[in-house]
Amino acid sequence: MSALDLSPTTAGKPTLAGRIEAQLRHDILHGVLAPGAKLNLDKLRNSMGVGLSPLREAVTRLVSEGLIDVAAQRGYTVTPISVANLEEVCALRLELEPYALRKSIANGGLDWETAVMGALYRLNKTDRIPGDPRSLAGWEAANNTFHLTLIERCDMPLLIKMYSSLVSMNDRYRHIYLKTVAMQRDVIDEHTAIAEAAVERRADDAAALLTRHIERSTDNLRRLITADLPTEAPAGSA
Repeated sequence: MSALDLSPTTAGKPTLAGRIEAQLRHDILHGVLAPGAKLNLDKLRNSMGVGLSPLREAVTRLVSEGLIDVAAQRGYTVTPISVANLEEVCALRLELEPYALRKSIANGGLDWETAVMGALYRLNKTDRIPGDPRSLAGWEAANNTFHLTLIERCDMPLLIKMYSSLVSMNDRYRHIYLKTVAMQRDVIDEHTAIAEAAVERRADDAAALLTRHIERSTDNLRRLITADLPTEAPAGSA
């Protein structure tokens, strides 16, 4: 990691802590800081060229998001990835997102419908090329904007905060495992079906389509993770 740009216009402590948080989040989500890696705050402080106080503040925020673990006597580590963790993230998303979508359908007006279809159009026009970081980042941003637009008119700030945390944890798996892996399926039709059901106020259909979409995405990631995990040695082997 390179030192942060600490120009006079961004040197205030809250802004600095936010920038450190953003850099650490990026490095965790994209595997620069490997899952399970121990974080030495002194080394991080020196490599990023920042003070210990804003660094601690940033790390504490990421602990609350579930991207960093902290334990007495062991300090900070990047939260490990596992099939169990992925499935927990999926289970929570399956509870929260369809519920939030139903609320958005009930609360949203024409502006919300327009925003949903606009986000869908941008997403469907954004290419995702395996192995191309710029392409992947653009698609991820468009995908996250689309999903957030679908549910943001639930008008429940706490739910949106929990959703954002779950999305960050889910995206980490996608970033790490799909950098060089060809897409397992074309999701344009899935996204289009969800959006059309939502703006047509077919709440049951929209919620069911979103549920299947989350399940399919998780199934693909689960297969990749399982294939990458070490297998147990046969009994009696050296």
